[in-house]
Amino acid sequence: MSGLRSEISDLRSQILNAKSELNSALRNLKSEIGRVNHKVTLNNSATLPSGWLAFELGVLRRLKFSSIALPFTGEPDLCLRLKRWRVRIAANDPMLWSYTKLVALVENHLEQLSEDDLEMVLDDAYVPRDNQDNVSITKWFNETDAWWFDNVRFNAERLDSPHKRALSLTLGMMVGDYVLSFDDETRHLREPLSLSKVYRQLAATLPQPVDNSLRNQCSNQDVRGFVAERQHTDLLFLRLPTPTLKTEPHRDTLSGWREEWLQGGDHFWDKFSDTTAGLLGAPVQSKQQYLGFVEDLLQRAAHVPTWALTHTENGFISSEELVETISRIRKIDVVYTKDFSDLLGVRASIITA
Repeated sequence: MSGLRSEISDLRSQILNAKSELNSALRNLKSEIGRVNHKVTLNNSATLPSGWLAFELGVLRRLKFSSIALPFTGEPDLCLRLKRWRVRIAANDPMLWSYTKLVALVENHLEQLSEDDLEMVLDDAYVPRDNQDNVSITKWFNETDAWWFDNVRFNAERLDSPHKRALSLTLGMMVGDYVLSFDDETRHLREPLSLSKVYRQLAATLPQPVDNSLRNQCSNQDVRGFVAERQHTDLLFLRLPTPTLKTEPHRDTLSGWREEWLQGGDHFWDKFSDTTAGLLGAPVQSKQQYLGFVEDLLQRAAHVPTWALTHTENGFISSEELVETISRIRKIDVVYTKDFSDLLGVRASIITA
């Protein structure tokens, strides 16, 4: 009998140790989401690592401006910092996923999700309805998870304000990024049927709304139109999209699943390619074509007093070539550089003019 008690005690200790290891692994995986994001979305509407954000903020502190325009915003982190600097922000991105986050966290000055709102969004999230609205997300998630995302997307439309809807969808994207951070080797660590729990945990991490008493604008339009409309703006902050030769550069990235989830399917890609063709951010066939897109956009931004262009030097376009292109339109002020080779395998430059 004493031997049996000893075996039971050992088994209990093993179970507790395994549970502790699983919880630790889950926490580590959550913290890795940001790193997973930047690996797959540095092209175009980028998710940037914290060191990169610090580099951008360090350069911006050297410039004098009270209003800023961002044609390719990507994640809203920089805008959130600038709101605390009492800067008036005009933030744009051609991708709906970025625009949704901007509405939730930049345009929104006040609103937060209440417990009733969370209950509404998560209502019967795992219960299949008669028909699935968005079958394209089954490319990204298993059947059970796909139903959860489909129902959350459906329920979010029941919220009574655009800002709350955007907040709920932002949380949904965070949950999806969390799920996709698991790979074949780590997927067994996921707790089954836990996405609603993760959603609530992530809701507690959303930044508090910031009211800088200014009219911050967010848009989801082509970059040329956005830049042309920016009257009475002090600074153009242009994160240059990484050149790509691929015809559909967004579809297979992390931003691709977000876009398909928000758009309700993958039907929109052809139209998106048509509307962005010939614009900065579209696939290119040569460096001359890419630099031509840059020059075209900057010509349209000639009325903005100050420019700051962020460039990642990855072997396709050098900083020297970019400086030469910009200098044909406006005198270069300063070129700031930072080496991210250890983290991302690229060097970053911010060119001011």
